[in-house]
Amino acid sequence: MAGNIQELRPKVGSDTEKITINLGYVDLGHIDLLVQDGFYSNRTDFIRTAIRNQVERHADTTRQSVARKSLDLGLRHFSRDDLEAARAAGQRLDVRVLGLASIAADVSPELARATIASISVLGAFQASAAVKAALADRTR
Repeated sequence: MAGNIQELRPKVGSDTEKITINLGYVDLGHIDLLVQDGFYSNRTDFIRTAIRNQVERHADTTRQSVARKSLDLGLRHFSRDDLEAARAAGQRLDVRVLGLASIAADVSPELARATIASISVLGAFQASAAVKAALADRTR
């Protein structure tokens, strides 16, 4: 029977990152009460909404900081072709991302080291373990 299981959507990656937070029992109870009364669909919905409200509250400050630090905002993917083109042009990349930075699975550690001078990611960084290890001394 187990052989009949078919994946409807292949797992390519996720656009979210799982985190763990510690809350006091009273805070957790307040969240459960709001969920029970229908203000939120579940605890995660409440926490996600609270985070988004705080991010929006500080939006002007973060926009200025993003501009000052020259950060790419959102998703920044580096394919093998991108890095090979940079190497052919004699360019070394300073990667600065607020969001998700990803390096394709077919990028070798040697190619990553040859083309990426530094990498700073506020959010999440996805790359093979070998590429992450190769860039460890360049990661801020």
